[in-house]
Amino acid sequence: MQVSCPNDVKIYNLSAGKSLPEWLSERKRRSLLKKNVDIRRRIELIQDFDMPGVSTSIKISNDGQYIFATGIYKPRVKCFDVKNLSLKFERCFDSEVAAFDILSDDYSKLVFLRYDRGIEFHVAYGKYYVIRVPRFGRDIKYHYPSCDLFVVGDSSEIYRINLERGQFLQSFLTEAPSINKCEINPVHHLLTVGTEEGKVEVWDPRVRNKVGSLDCALHCVGEDNKLEKVPAVTSLRYQGGLTLGVGTLTGQILLYDIRSSKPFLVKDHMYGLPIKNIEFHQTMDMVYSMDSSIVKIWEKNNGKLYTSIEAQHDFNDMCVIPNTGMVLIANENTKMQTFYIPSLGPAPHWCSFLDNLTEELEELNYDIIYDDYKFVTEKELEELGLSHLKGTNLLRAYMHGYFMDIRLYKKARDVMKPFEFEQYKKKKIQQKVEETRGSRVQIQKMPSVNKELALKLMDDETNAKKKKNISSNLLTDERFKQLFTNPDFQVDKNSAEYTLLNPVISQLSKSKAKKLKAKVEKEMEEETEIDPMGDEHHDNSSDESFIHDDSSSEDEKQWVKEMKNQYRLIKKNERQMQENDESVTDNNERIQNEPQFYEIKEDVEFKDAKPVAKKQSKATLGERLRRNENEGLKISSSRGNREMTFSIEKKQTKRRKLLVKRHEKEYKHLLRPAGNLSKRKY
Repeated sequence: MQVSCPNDVKIYNLSAGKSLPEWLSERKRRSLLKKNVDIRRRIELIQDFDMPGVSTSIKISNDGQYIFATGIYKPRVKCFDVKNLSLKFERCFDSEVAAFDILSDDYSKLVFLRYDRGIEFHVAYGKYYVIRVPRFGRDIKYHYPSCDLFVVGDSSEIYRINLERGQFLQSFLTEAPSINKCEINPVHHLLTVGTEEGKVEVWDPRVRNKVGSLDCALHCVGEDNKLEKVPAVTSLRYQGGLTLGVGTLTGQILLYDIRSSKPFLVKDHMYGLPIKNIEFHQTMDMVYSMDSSIVKIWEKNNGKLYTSIEAQHDFNDMCVIPNTGMVLIANENTKMQTFYIPSLGPAPHWCSFLDNLTEELEELNYDIIYDDYKFVTEKELEELGLSHLKGTNLLRAYMHGYFMDIRLYKKARDVMKPFEFEQYKKKKIQQKVEETRGSRVQIQKMPSVNKELALKLMDDETNAKKKKNISSNLLTDERFKQLFTNPDFQVDKNSAEYTLLNPVISQLSKSKAKKLKAKVEKEMEEETEIDPMGDEHHDNSSDESFIHDDSSSEDEKQWVKEMKNQYRLIKKNERQMQENDESVTDNNERIQNEPQFYEIKEDVEFKDAKPVAKKQSKATLGERLRRNENEGLKISSSRGNREMTFSIEKKQTKRRKLLVKRHEKEYKHLLRPAGNLSKRKY
């Protein structure tokens, strides 16, 4: 069970929590119940209250004892007995169910409208009979006084099937090309249909004639609202004998008193999604309106929002259990959703234990859903200096970031960036000023960012005009506006990628860029002198620009040469950097290897110190030759003759020369002249 509190109204989601698979044995079920807290705390209100794939529609019988739900896949209907809180029966179909109606007070007589134009009748033991209608149907309703079944769909006709005679009767012909919805008033039994053109037509089955019509589309489109499509009627619902609720394709709910042609209240969901269902609360002046993303509960008199239920999966249908606060919802998920709102009514008699559970939960803490939360990523959290709040109640992990209170976010942002709002304000003022300048004389100016690229594009545009080719101009395209205005998109000319991969700028030589820049400035001066008001003649000012060389081969050769030169320069810079690094390391080594001087202590004799004599090598010539094989000496023999070749390295490598010079510098300061030494006299 999950508890939320949107708009300070508690809503209990009874379908939340994990479910156990059917193939588990009883022993494994008991062990999971002991270990897993989430499974132990879940509330399984009705056993097997789900579908294999998706649930499409849901209703409750007139006696309130049976709940019917249709879904896929395979197309099926499930009947649940609320007295036993379990599944009573399950039946499958050959095609998906578009709509169904309950003909009796219990489960004994049902009728289903299938998507393959079939109408399937069921009785207590199963399928009874199947007939077909000429056109694809969208909705079906049973008229109890006349025992007529009305079917509407992709046709201007309202098909009538008399179940007492077992035959089709003459259809009602409407003015609409197709009909989406139909509804029968439970008081005066008038048939109301909603058309594709946004109109509502009311028919009286007793006189078999149309008695009125309402133009709902006229009241959906206001002076400020300009809709691209006609707001067709998608849902209808009556409250009593006079109040009619109409839902449209564009997300509006219109409440009518059928004695007036104008609605007394228009409520907009502001999502632009079609209204799928409308329900009225029987004891309170509340209206339930549902689209695929949300169920809104609001006051009937003024349209003020009372609370709302947001969808985790798209909603398909809704059923409000009469005189209670429970709502059943069919959605795009295997589990059918069950919500309980204690403030709208008590729990149904077959699950009265919910009232005791909710009273106990009143004392516990519950999650509150507000709109004043800010989503921040890991990087933003580090910038604000709030990384230490991870794992606390102040941060709620969600996807790749966290939700935090907007008040805490604003305080942290003001501390870290106190002048950010002032900069943002100045930036917005500058944008507004630039927008107002749009009505003035438009002069082509050089952009402040990526000027070289803009010059190249201007040159390409001039050449395209000469050749009469149609090409898109990036300078005037709004999608690439930030490329020439935002400093973050400035091309870094010092990077290696730019020097190697810049065919756009490399094709534009420096002289050509200067000429183009001068021509642009000249055109700007001519425009200001000839046409200062910007009224006419901006056509061929840049037709004769520069002589364009069409020889693509020469351009390619120049481009290849330039790429090679750039590559050589990059390699040269890398070698210089490497040599500098090596010289720094060698200097460090030299400093470490410099001779160190120590203070000579008194009463210390150096008797054992003797000069080290070089050992004369007593090795033979052959041994010395074998040692020096790696130093350029080669020995070869063939047929008893011996030949020795010596290869002397003519050129020293650059590396060797640097080492020799460095070695000479290191020992130069150690050499002292011997002229100042005097002979010692004995």
